[in-house]
Amino acid sequence: MNFNKICVIGLGYIGLPTASTFAAHGVNVLGVDVNPAIIDTLNRGEIHIHEPGLRDAVSKAIQSGNFKAALKPEEADAFIIAVPTPFHENKLGEYEGKTYKLADMSAVIAATESILPVLKKGNLVVLESTSPPRTTIELVAPILERSGLKAGTDFYLCYSPERVLPGQIMRELIENARVIGGVTPESAQAGADMYAIFVKGQIIQTDASTAEMVKLMENTYRDVNIAIANEFSRLADKFGVDVWEAISIANLHPRVKILSPGPGVGGHCISVDPWFFVETAPEITPLIYNSRQVNDSQPHFVLDMVQKALGSLQGKKIVALGLAYKPDVDDLRESPAVEVIHLLQKHGAQVQAWEPFKPNAKLPGIVISTSLKDALVDADAILLLVRHTEFLELDPAQVSQWTKARIAIDTINGWNTSAWQNAGFQLVRLGVGK
Repeated sequence: MNFNKICVIGLGYIGLPTASTFAAHGVNVLGVDVNPAIIDTLNRGEIHIHEPGLRDAVSKAIQSGNFKAALKPEEADAFIIAVPTPFHENKLGEYEGKTYKLADMSAVIAATESILPVLKKGNLVVLESTSPPRTTIELVAPILERSGLKAGTDFYLCYSPERVLPGQIMRELIENARVIGGVTPESAQAGADMYAIFVKGQIIQTDASTAEMVKLMENTYRDVNIAIANEFSRLADKFGVDVWEAISIANLHPRVKILSPGPGVGGHCISVDPWFFVETAPEITPLIYNSRQVNDSQPHFVLDMVQKALGSLQGKKIVALGLAYKPDVDDLRESPAVEVIHLLQKHGAQVQAWEPFKPNAKLPGIVISTSLKDALVDADAILLLVRHTEFLELDPAQVSQWTKARIAIDTINGWNTSAWQNAGFQLVRLGVGK
């Protein structure tokens, strides 16, 4: 196929980098989003999200004339759906007394329906949004076939999951292997032809449902392994062991690679994707379900640890370092750090947060300081929640001059015990029961 024009629907953390990358390779790209503010921002040459290299890529794409943003799709050779698939806010599934989260597919449905007026014979449609198994053939295809065209016969239809790391998206979009799952082999080939415009990594062709499962398997595998690390941290606390020392020793075994525990699991992938398996097959996913329960409850373990360090939390002033779900990004989606703060507040603590990558974030009920130094002034304790490089490089001697706090709580093994103790702090570390 020739791809002279591509329409990318959803201009978030995946859609916008994808659109700008196609534009950089000479393709005419229309980016579509339902948010008018995003459209206005992009057409001014600015961006609404933080990702290294993205601002420059979008600016160049607009200046070249290859990229513009709009509220509705137009006729194109290919359509890429890259919209969010969050959870339903007030709706849960239930199986044998156990409740589980359900995917909210309304954005995928709306994006798919928006293509109907402009879908033509010979077009390619690709779903990139992470979705429950069989979404492509059981949800997307029937909607598109309301056009009177047949998926796999009159137009090509694929599922191709994003598999990139925030903070490295612009590089990994190009270098990582790409999975293309078609509703027919011809659809998979059409998808492979399109992504070959910029992908340098291996392009693997398969069927749509396999591609959907691959994405979910990757993140579920990580989630299960993080869950056992988090349980190890609780066991170490109970038995008077330093979990970090124990993990480092256990990992000397050539067939063992235990991951690091922490305050929980967040983000739009690892904390979300396993639920899609549970939703579609609750009767055969007890391990996945229980791993999610462990990781979702880890913020409560952090709460207990802070309570042990401070006693009653009523009126205590705590500075929480980090709101992002992972290091050195501005993405706050499903962040365990946010959940920890809410739990502390429910127990009477007064919490000020500092998030250097998103200092102007607006989160209900959370006070974000204008600077780290200002947040520390009247603090009773410092709580490290995210492994931002800036936090790892803090000089405890300098920090001690900014605050009266003498208790520092480290949930990610980011600080040196001796250095903080020498600066006059009691350093409490997650998973260290001695």
